[in-house]
Amino acid sequence: MTSVDSQVSPEIASQAAEALDRLNEHTLKTVHWHFSDDTGSPFWLEKKAELNFDPLTDVKSFDDLKKFPLFEDDWLRGGPVRRWVPQGHAGKPTYVFETGGTTGVPKSRVVIEDHWKDYELFSDTLPDEHFPRGSNWLMLGPSGPRRLRLAVEHLAQHRDGICFCIDLDPRWVVKLIKKGWMEHLEEYKKHCVDQAVTVLTAGHDIKCMFTTPKLLESLSEALEERGTSIQEVGIKGIFSGGTEFTPQWTRFCVEEMLGGPAEDGGVFMTPTYGNTLMGLACSKPITAADGYKISYHAPQPRAATEVVEFDDYNQVVGYGKTGRVKLYTLTDEFFVPGFMERDEGEREMPFAKFPWDGVSGVRPFHELATATTVGVY
Repeated sequence: MTSVDSQVSPEIASQAAEALDRLNEHTLKTVHWHFSDDTGSPFWLEKKAELNFDPLTDVKSFDDLKKFPLFEDDWLRGGPVRRWVPQGHAGKPTYVFETGGTTGVPKSRVVIEDHWKDYELFSDTLPDEHFPRGSNWLMLGPSGPRRLRLAVEHLAQHRDGICFCIDLDPRWVVKLIKKGWMEHLEEYKKHCVDQAVTVLTAGHDIKCMFTTPKLLESLSEALEERGTSIQEVGIKGIFSGGTEFTPQWTRFCVEEMLGGPAEDGGVFMTPTYGNTLMGLACSKPITAADGYKISYHAPQPRAATEVVEFDDYNQVVGYGKTGRVKLYTLTDEFFVPGFMERDEGEREMPFAKFPWDGVSGVRPFHELATATTVGVY
């Protein structure tokens, strides 16, 4: 995390410096928790013996996390999963959430309350006029052993609403794509969207929803076939996440599907970038004046992202330059000191609401892009 350069206003630079101080302090606290014998997890206490430095004495700032080797996602494949539970949380009810697993063993992350905390923080960023408190929600996205379903349900409950969920297996979607069974894929997508349409037209007073870009488009088409629209069935606010978010798609979505910009009576939509390891990165407000550009900012200090050089993962690129996304997770439940995402994008400057670096233009990392199947996202 490099210091902010001269392109940033003095006021934002000052806020960014304060945010970095908080990140440094939080990093120190998190590292001590995970590497102390009475609070750390079996995995990290065992890993400590393999390191060529002592995390308890040699990590003094966020930048010192570069001393760790990169986090390997294969560490999360297979069990025993309890090795990830910190001693400081022993005896607490524990969830296990899966990610990936279209082929081979999926990655598993144990969680105690992180999904609640992440989405409560995200709730604070939602404008109440578009996500009215007390409103019911629709969760139109992956279900099963995935964090997202329970997290969105908690978000609805945290905002005094009730969440209606559909049943969707994204692994089956990816298998259909890989087999080339496009007719089956269309039928499965229709099956999922039909569930959503049934809920939305059943008088449940649903005003808010989560969905992915592809499913949002399919839902819009299905409602249009029935002579109605997302706006007309009562939706006021949508938060959405997925790799399909491009300025072009967002423009089409706002202008063609959501009744125009929210300030002109349309449906409010906020893109997010997140996963089971990180939590949820919020986007800078999208405007037509800014060409519908989408910039994501991680939920510091609980997680941080950097955009780094393709040939040196410890070197952050300049503002506006392209690099690979590097993720850090820093909670007392889960510690990731540098994980290379399967995404690339451009480094964005801090701004008032999120005074730390962001990333825009998120897309599959070019070296892996041909092997990446996007599925329902």
